[in-house]
Amino acid sequence: MAFDWFKRKAQNITTSTDEKKDVPKGLWHQTPSGKVVEHDELKRNNYVSPEDGFHVRIGSAEFFDILFDEGKFTELDANVESIDMLNFKDTKSYTDRLKEVKAKTKLTDSIRNAVGTVNGTEMVVSCMDFAFIGGSLGSVMGEKIRRAIDYCIEKKLPYMIICQSGGARMQEATYSLMQLAKVQAKLAQLSEAGLLYIAYLCDPTFGGITASFAMTADIIMAEPKALIGFAGPRVIRETIGRDLPEGFQTSEFLQEKGFVDFIVKRTEIKDKVSQTVNLLASKA
Repeated sequence: MAFDWFKRKAQNITTSTDEKKDVPKGLWHQTPSGKVVEHDELKRNNYVSPEDGFHVRIGSAEFFDILFDEGKFTELDANVESIDMLNFKDTKSYTDRLKEVKAKTKLTDSIRNAVGTVNGTEMVVSCMDFAFIGGSLGSVMGEKIRRAIDYCIEKKLPYMIICQSGGARMQEATYSLMQLAKVQAKLAQLSEAGLLYIAYLCDPTFGGITASFAMTADIIMAEPKALIGFAGPRVIRETIGRDLPEGFQTSEFLQEKGFVDFIVKRTEIKDKVSQTVNLLASKA
């Protein structure tokens, strides 16, 4: 007995691409503890999981939206870009690597400068983007921080750097390392001008940045459970030949040792920064 309704009348699937109903990407986010959070809910909570408090890594665009009133700001020095000054090549040329990461991230380098108001208080914020070659420190980052500090001195504004980096950019060799001294010299001028410098350390903050300007701020804040250090734990363990304490290199561990002043949740960072600026400005 034949069942015509069961027979395939056409070979293959004929549904057009426009008619297909794909599930939108990024609709859900899963934290390391296994908690699943809807993306819109995560965004409303400043990208902090309401289930377990996990701070999802974000970039400058998200941080500026969180900090500045109504998300409004003016970007400074947006046209400063990295170049391959040494014709460096590892697995690929530095020129090709820059082209790829610029196209992928729509950024010109691993840090952005912005000026705006934070709860009504005008200030300058430089925020690193880990998505751009691991937020690495190169000549452009050093130059953009230098320009941001000069702007603060000229306008008499407080300054904040949001740190999230793997350290110096190897493709720029000594040019990268020179930025450490350059930034510290400019921060000394900021201090001489009587202006506040706040550092907010996110996961991860490592390498020369930790050994330099991330840890020399007037006020050092850090996200909960952020990994902060110079060398990685494996290198340290092998060097000293001992097991490391529990929680080693977390922001909480560093606060106990006196390296971090405050652990500040991202949901509270805007109020904490504006309170700190206004309090210390009134004492100046």
